[in-house]
Amino acid sequence: MIITLFGDSISQHGNAVWLGSIIDALAPFGLNARQIRTAVFRLVKDDWLSCVRIGRRSYYSFTEFGRRQYEKSARRIYAAAPRVWDGQWTLVVPAYADNEQRDRLKRELSWAGFGAIANGVLAHPSANRASLDETLQELELGDQVIVLRAAPEGQRSREVLKQVTHQSWRLDEYKRRFQSFIASFRPALNALARDAGPDPAQMFELQTLLIHEYRRILLKTTDLPDDLLPANWPGTAAMELTARLYRLSCAPSAVFLEAHFEGPDGMLPRASSTYRTRFSDA
Repeated sequence: MIITLFGDSISQHGNAVWLGSIIDALAPFGLNARQIRTAVFRLVKDDWLSCVRIGRRSYYSFTEFGRRQYEKSARRIYAAAPRVWDGQWTLVVPAYADNEQRDRLKRELSWAGFGAIANGVLAHPSANRASLDETLQELELGDQVIVLRAAPEGQRSREVLKQVTHQSWRLDEYKRRFQSFIASFRPALNALARDAGPDPAQMFELQTLLIHEYRRILLKTTDLPDDLLPANWPGTAAMELTARLYRLSCAPSAVFLEAHFEGPDGMLPRASSTYRTRFSDA
């Protein structure tokens, strides 16, 4: 939840916030001060967050590593629409990596939507090459893996690949999770359609929870094209619902942030331009 808070909001409003503001903001989600302090300490230890003390107050920011990691995810989370697929797959083969490096590569690339289609072969139908290159550089595996672009030949190969895709990306499980997500958040959209003046605090809570739950599902799936997905795939409806709710909540949420969150120079500054263009083609 703290990663969501920083990635979705704090990083877009100056990227530095007082610990007390974090504690106050996450209290409505049932998190107490002890839990938050412990989580923040672990995130500092893992190089996601850095801390600066001014007087008796501690201010936290994304580190460069934390910022890069969230930005790689953000390219998928805040996409306005699915990418157009050219029928090609990106394949990553860790040719010279040892077992520990392979496990780390598989874990990191799974967050980028890659799946294992064969022993030692990770695949993605529409991978973001910039994100892939960043991950290989961070893991220092650029000279130990082979990156290929390939497409199946023949109808039989395409059918087998579709079956492998269904299993590797656990589509039955994520179909249920997307359906549950839609059932949880669709009433909020209906309520906002009737509310001309939404409460900024509630909009902040809605937006934070919306992105937190959406990214927990999305980042474990991939941007599979329609040709490889079951009919009436709920992930598409979940993307559209998330985009609509985000557009409705982002402005009042920013008002709440700028009025209630403190940074080292006072209240948080206005949002960056990237915040205002999320879920758009801009």
